[in-house]
Amino acid sequence: MRALCAFLLPVLIAVALPAAGAEVFSGSRAMDLLRWQCALGPRTPGSEAHAVFRREVAAMADSLGWRLSEDRFSAITPLDGVEREFINLVISLGPSSGPRIWFGAHYDCRLVADQDPVAASRSLPVLGANDGASGTAVLLHLAELLTVTAPPLGVDLLLFDGEDQGVSGKPTTYCLGSEHLAAGAGTFGSPLSDAAPLGLIVVDMVGESGVRIPMEPLSLQYAGVWTRTVFERAGELGLGAFVPAPGRSTYDDHVPFLRRGIPAVDLIDFEYAAWHTADDSPENCSAASLEQVGTLLLDLVRRPPMGGF
Repeated sequence: MRALCAFLLPVLIAVALPAAGAEVFSGSRAMDLLRWQCALGPRTPGSEAHAVFRREVAAMADSLGWRLSEDRFSAITPLDGVEREFINLVISLGPSSGPRIWFGAHYDCRLVADQDPVAASRSLPVLGANDGASGTAVLLHLAELLTVTAPPLGVDLLLFDGEDQGVSGKPTTYCLGSEHLAAGAGTFGSPLSDAAPLGLIVVDMVGESGVRIPMEPLSLQYAGVWTRTVFERAGELGLGAFVPAPGRSTYDDHVPFLRRGIPAVDLIDFEYAAWHTADDSPENCSAASLEQVGTLLLDLVRRPPMGGF
């Protein structure tokens, strides 16, 4: 594993960045970042793969001049009752003052593949290609592009830990990292100590081949203007993966922020057959899906919707 990680580090930080003003979101690059995460192994909290991911993202941040903060906390893991340390990562780019926009994704993998149809696989950890690596890959490549040409407003990329360690059928036992980060937002010492953002966009399970992303109902109910703004922009860009109609209600990393009055939309395709199974692997993901999502996020940064939400 150590030799493999040493080989993979250049894949993460040695990227040929485009010329300033000419950057386009590359689904191929995002797919490389997804495969890199999976090659580390399941990034379950407390594992070596989890630690290697953080170290290599820190190396990437140092190489490209990003502002990287950690938000560490300990909590009982609902899935198995074990106390663990969880570590949210916040990458900040662009101006340090003025309006900001937040993007979020979880980087942890589930401890067990409890939805696998094969009983022998249900005690194994999930590799998390789509459920974890896809959203993280989109945000890491977005950060690369925003290094080339500084964004017109502040951008914070929130990489949540502990999202996927809840008990099946008990939604509120999930999202440990986003709950902790949201609870501290706006307070001294928090990576999110500045004023509330224009809005938060969470990307989760966005890499599935042929991805279809409807409007998540909790986002619509509690942040309707922000949600419609995001989907209207997708329509303007001709991004067919986005369906401007309600889909399945999902308790995800946007909920802790919605509870605190921060406009948040969850971009998720929950109709994923390999969810919480041993088959959540890169073969079920595609560069085309990642590119549609990343193209939307990049455009929202370059042409920020500055109205009230």
